[in-house]
Amino acid sequence: MEPIRTERRGNVLAITLQRPERLNALDVPSMMALRQALQGVATERDVRAVLLTGAGKAFCAGGDVAVMDEYRARGELPELFHALTGEMESGVRELMGMPKPVVAALPGVAAGGGLSLALACDWRIASEDTVLVPAFPSLGAVPDGGLTYFLPHYLGIGLAQELLFTEARVPAARARELGLLHEVVPAAELERRAWTKVTELADGPTYAYGWTKRLLHAAYRESAESQMMLERRAAVEAARRGELPEGIRAFREKRKPKFPPS
Repeated sequence: MEPIRTERRGNVLAITLQRPERLNALDVPSMMALRQALQGVATERDVRAVLLTGAGKAFCAGGDVAVMDEYRARGELPELFHALTGEMESGVRELMGMPKPVVAALPGVAAGGGLSLALACDWRIASEDTVLVPAFPSLGAVPDGGLTYFLPHYLGIGLAQELLFTEARVPAARARELGLLHEVVPAAELERRAWTKVTELADGPTYAYGWTKRLLHAAYRESAESQMMLERRAAVEAARRGELPEGIRAFREKRKPKFPPS
């Protein structure tokens, strides 16, 4: 079985982590396959949004501990982590830099590197039984995949410390209260709701969404002055594209806009 599966529905591409027997745990081949799929879809103009999910009862259990143990036994654990964290970094960069919105649908657990992947997406929908688990402390591992970037910015450093210095398990309802999830739905409704949301985003101004996510991430490191300069650049670039003119026409004509491919 391939480590990921892709499915195209109209202008949406779904990418499914497909190692259900391992709760979609991550190894180097699966992370390479994910990175390649993300790189491919980033340049497909006819794909306007991406759905990322996991097969079976979990989104992703994080790094594959069985593989880690094999490398530990051979004395090659540092080599594994160099390769695995490098691929994880590349995958997270692809998600953050994707010039179109990415929805994460989270069945079951999102742990360790799987949590990092989820937090790199633009919209997170979970089932009521989903649990977010940083997981790194229980292994004696250092967080990777941008988790020490996402958690302090989403929660503040105090809550990030609470999650990363303990064996925390954050149930879906609490994660929604904290802003780590955007929606929580019954498990039976997760797939339908995820497809509804990603289709809504795909029908929207995806070029503007791409710039918006870039601006949101830039806000963590830029001053107010430089952030406004970047906003101005984005606004001018958007004005050169078809989305803004169509949005203006639709507003004037009192109709729903039909945004062109970006």
